[in-house]
Amino acid sequence: MVLKNILIIIASILFIFSCTVNAQQAKEEPKIMITDTIKNELVTRLVEKYGAAQKARIEKGINQAAALWTKEDGTPEEFSQFCLNNYLGDEKMLNESFYRIETNFETIFGFFGQINREISEPLQLDVGANLPIDYMFAEFSPDTHFFDDLYKTKVAFVVLLNFPIYSLEEKIALAPQWNRLDWAKARLADMFLSRIPSSAQQKSVSAYVKGEDYISNYNIFMHSVLFNNKENLFPEGLKLLTHWNLRDELKSHYANPNELPQQEAIFSIMEHIINQDIPKCVINKDNVLWDVTLNKAFTMDKKEAANCEAENDMRYKYWLEIFRAEKNFDQYYPTIPNFIDRKFKRSREIPEEQVKALFESIFISPVVADIGKVIEKRLKRKLRPFDIWYAGFKPQAASSEAELDKITQEKYPTVEAFQKDIPNILIKLGFDQKNAAFISSKIEVDPARGSGHAMGARMRDDKAHLRTRIGSKGMNYKGYNIAIHELGHNVEQVISLNMVDHYLLSGVPNTAFTEAYAMSFQIRDLDLLGLKKASEDDKYYEAINSIWATYEIAGVSIVDMEVWHWMYAHPDANEHELKAAVISIAKDVWNRYFAPVFKIKDQDILAIYSHMIESGLYLPDYPLGHIISFQLERYIEQKGNLAGNMIRACKQGSIIPDQWMKTAVGQSISTEPMIRSAEEALIKLNFKKK
Repeated sequence: MVLKNILIIIASILFIFSCTVNAQQAKEEPKIMITDTIKNELVTRLVEKYGAAQKARIEKGINQAAALWTKEDGTPEEFSQFCLNNYLGDEKMLNESFYRIETNFETIFGFFGQINREISEPLQLDVGANLPIDYMFAEFSPDTHFFDDLYKTKVAFVVLLNFPIYSLEEKIALAPQWNRLDWAKARLADMFLSRIPSSAQQKSVSAYVKGEDYISNYNIFMHSVLFNNKENLFPEGLKLLTHWNLRDELKSHYANPNELPQQEAIFSIMEHIINQDIPKCVINKDNVLWDVTLNKAFTMDKKEAANCEAENDMRYKYWLEIFRAEKNFDQYYPTIPNFIDRKFKRSREIPEEQVKALFESIFISPVVADIGKVIEKRLKRKLRPFDIWYAGFKPQAASSEAELDKITQEKYPTVEAFQKDIPNILIKLGFDQKNAAFISSKIEVDPARGSGHAMGARMRDDKAHLRTRIGSKGMNYKGYNIAIHELGHNVEQVISLNMVDHYLLSGVPNTAFTEAYAMSFQIRDLDLLGLKKASEDDKYYEAINSIWATYEIAGVSIVDMEVWHWMYAHPDANEHELKAAVISIAKDVWNRYFAPVFKIKDQDILAIYSHMIESGLYLPDYPLGHIISFQLERYIEQKGNLAGNMIRACKQGSIIPDQWMKTAVGQSISTEPMIRSAEEALIKLNFKKK
């Protein structure tokens, strides 16, 4: 998985969302002060000069510029003169201006990205104790006023006047006839959807920084956990970050059926976190014992700990702060005054209704219930709620955690060892030596404080960064598995920045696509260690595992989506009310989509994911990533290797998802290949009769 890094959030806010103005001025100055009479006169004069063929572009450009022109920008007369002087009716001049803007933006965004990355390193990397000043710098962003400056210099208005902004519906309709330059120009226009005050920007950055810091330090020291009068369930020094490491630790115990108590203990810990009755003194502390069954904290000599009250809904307070920061942006988006719509229509460029329909097709598929029955037979017990993370279909579940840890710790004792091996990893994945050398030269590995994440570069002269956690004994298997996932992100980032034809098309359509490639790398982790021998059965097991994993994370995503709708319906709610709503929604989603399979009702486990707290409506990208990844995998299986197809597909850049997928695999995003493959796999593995 990828930890949603705050610097990527900052980049998204600035790159996709907005332009900035002084907050007080934004309240006092009207945004629209150009009359229809002035606009009509301008259209007439410019059409007379450049011809009727340009009328539609002229009208759209004048309306776009007029909508964001304020008294601070000039008088109506000055607006008219600006339009007459700066409308680029000559195609050669229009294109030359576009290329100049594109080049300049790469320089500006590239260096801003470097600055943001480096000043946040004390919080992001395991490089020593944090200082109070580090938190202040983490909330500082040198690019906060950049778009404001673009308006003051009128660069923004040149873009608005000359490059049309297209809705998602228009892009879908025009995609078949657009060339690469058309797409790049559309992406330039996408950057100027509104003017957001710098004060609002700063509040958003602050909310995300605080949320991520809260989550990145939410560790549980498992050797201090007591459960059902049992001690030493977990090895000394085992420190697990919520939710990622807790979940992965739970999954690792499917390799041994006798380790059900460990899974039950982790499940109970998750319940305490969700319900926020977890004692504060056990969070990120290794000098306190926690009896999870009694939910009481004790000193190391078994005396009840003093002054150790419950966390009391802090988890939901951070979520609310991010909601309020995003909702505050609504007033600056007259055409999309809702963060949920902006997330789906502008960020993902997939309508929310389509996303829900994709998830629903998984929930209602009979194959999910069939897989649930198979899991029960394999476990020789009834399904438990945490079996949403059943890992027995994955090849690594057959190997012990200790054996895998030994292999990865010996192979990667340091960050430098993993860095040095990246070219070899890429060659094993099918990249030729030239591409492997180039891509690896653009990736730098850092020691992470959290579980790990990938941070792409924002200009071609910079490097992508892979943050991974490596302990004193070396990289354990969980850390390795995450690192390979993050490497998939980095490789996509390098290709889609350095191999695209336009800087403004760099990247992939949305986060789900980079998640798809990260997952494609991750499922090959044992292959890369030389431990997994390819077989026909492995393919079938992977098909079953893929749909079960998608089923789980789609449920979590629906919770995330429905909670955001609830927050919009209850904007004045406090953290205690939000907690009650989240738990209620989680239980409702469980009862709709999981209780029919698990035969257990009213479970809230779907609310454990930390992304809900530190990120804004990020989770739907994961099931979308699973679905897209499966389609890509099936195409690769039929047409060639991962590396060649990855380069070909990622070189398309950030066009809309539907068009990207049609070019990459010949069809729109669909769950049909995943469902069909899982049904076939159950029959091939004799889990179900024809």
